[in-house]
Amino acid sequence: MILSLKNVSYHVKNKNIISNLSLDIAENEFLTITGPSGSGKSTILKLLANLISPTEGIIEFRNKDINQYLPTEYRRKVSYCFQQPLLFGEKVVDNLRFPFRIRKQKFDQDKAVRALKAVDLTPDFLNKNITELSGGEKQRVALIRNILFKPDVLLLDEITTGLDDDSKEIVHTLIKEVHQNKTTIIQVTHDNDEIEHAGKIIKIVEGKLTK
Repeated sequence: MILSLKNVSYHVKNKNIISNLSLDIAENEFLTITGPSGSGKSTILKLLANLISPTEGIIEFRNKDINQYLPTEYRRKVSYCFQQPLLFGEKVVDNLRFPFRIRKQKFDQDKAVRALKAVDLTPDFLNKNITELSGGEKQRVALIRNILFKPDVLLLDEITTGLDDDSKEIVHTLIKEVHQNKTTIIQVTHDNDEIEHAGKIIKIVEGKLTK
């Protein structure tokens, strides 16, 4: 298994968000997590991303407690894409330089341009101010920033919420290609179309896995 949650619970101010959850995720799986709002779906992704820590239980990546990895090492392997795209700096290029910088590599502009084209954005987007981008364009830039260097696992937190149909289709196509390139995908979604075309589906209700 590439990721395993073992008897994981997460509590905030005496409120149980996740309760004694055990879940194994296989290599190259495409897992979709569904359930009502407030059921703990996004919390599971944040736990898997090591953005928050379980109150109880452990999470393993490749049979090793995720806390035994350096945070920078782990986040290169397990990449998290937020529902609201978080871009930084002034221009799109600032965001696409970042994955190279943290790996102490020279920025490969050709690779960045190819990534932009993969989400139907032209090369001139490199020098666009992020304040000029639409919501769909921001989400596409955030997504390719996460996959310029192939992660082992890609965590997607309702990333198509609020996107128009064209942007959704572009994002869906790219995610499918990423999965075919042997990246494990774990997504949270309410989108019925995404659920219908999902691989494995699990449902979370009140922080618990339901049948």
